[in-house]
Amino acid sequence: MALNYLWIAFFLIAFVVALIRLIFFGDTEIFKLIVDGTFESAKVGVMDIALPLVGIMTLWLGIMNIGEKAGAINFLSRIIGPFFSRIFPEVPKNHPATGHMVMNFSANLLGLDNAATPFGLKAMQSLQEINPDKDTASNAQIMFLVLHTSGLTLIPLSIMAQRAILGAADPADIFIPCMIATYVATLVGLVAVAIKQKINLFNTVVISWLGGITVFLVGMIYYFTNYLTKEQIEVVSRVASNFILFSIIIAFILGAVRKKVNVYDAFIEGAKNGFTTCITIIPYLVGMLVAIGVLRNSGVLGYIVDGFTWCFVHLGVNTDFTPALPTALIKPLSGSGAKAMMVDTMKTFGPDSFVGRLACVFNGSADTTFYIVALYFGSVGIKRTRYAIPFGLIADLAGIIAAVFVAYLFFH
Repeated sequence: MALNYLWIAFFLIAFVVALIRLIFFGDTEIFKLIVDGTFESAKVGVMDIALPLVGIMTLWLGIMNIGEKAGAINFLSRIIGPFFSRIFPEVPKNHPATGHMVMNFSANLLGLDNAATPFGLKAMQSLQEINPDKDTASNAQIMFLVLHTSGLTLIPLSIMAQRAILGAADPADIFIPCMIATYVATLVGLVAVAIKQKINLFNTVVISWLGGITVFLVGMIYYFTNYLTKEQIEVVSRVASNFILFSIIIAFILGAVRKKVNVYDAFIEGAKNGFTTCITIIPYLVGMLVAIGVLRNSGVLGYIVDGFTWCFVHLGVNTDFTPALPTALIKPLSGSGAKAMMVDTMKTFGPDSFVGRLACVFNGSADTTFYIVALYFGSVGIKRTRYAIPFGLIADLAGIIAAVFVAYLFFH
């Protein structure tokens, strides 16, 4: 229901804004721009996202099936089970969904987007198996989605690489601000959903896990910033991420061999679901991307930024950050759009400018909420998303606010 109203709202808002631009400003090209954008968004949804995802999904669902038969998923579930049982009370003890979610969060943490998506879709399918109302998102699915949309990433490698391409003096200088902003987004998302679902976070297990993760991240940040150069950070992150990912594949295979599982047959069995899953999500994906494209091409986001600037000026607040806001506003709607806006901002203001750096931090502070809702819920046929979108946006907002504060602290 939420997606239905949201979809309608995007189109109606875009139409009204375009009509105003035509009547009052004589913009005769606006409707052509919007219509052309719908075709382009539909093409991107199928050709650039869904079809390439078929190969990735086929590969990783096959690998995941090997891991399940090897017992690796259950092993991960037992390790992290005590923590997950507190924040996912509806998920049975040692259920495979726990292991799938761990794999998804781990891939996100390492910045491995291509691996994170299949793990996440598999986790959503596992959670759907224990969902009593198949059309409506369960509490566990909402918690998982909000944590996923907060986009917790240890090293924003792709952002640092883009900064290097554009000639930044220190491409890795946004590393700590991104880490802080995305962690704040994740923590706020977790606490907000826990309050909504009446989950008690004040217990030894949860506090120990969150405290341990915090100490680990702080230690990692301290080590990287005090003992490694920017080039070393990029090399270590790239090598470690891919080494860990390939090690997971090898561990799954060796575990399956140890259990005398026919590894290739297990891979084929799991891989068969890759194509089916991707075909299922295409309508949801195209529908959301077209709506987002219509909203963006109508100029609505530009007017929103102008409105924010006007408000902050009259409140006496420093407005140096507002030129970077388009990246923050587009990020929940489109990852590729946010990346393009980030690059455009760095080209316009300079990669080492305050605005250029802030755009990078915005891009690394959260994930694409609407895209993830359409992709993940669409893959299991959920139509009623309940409060998933607003709470995902709460996490995004927390990341945006944190990004502004840390950018002023580090770069202003």
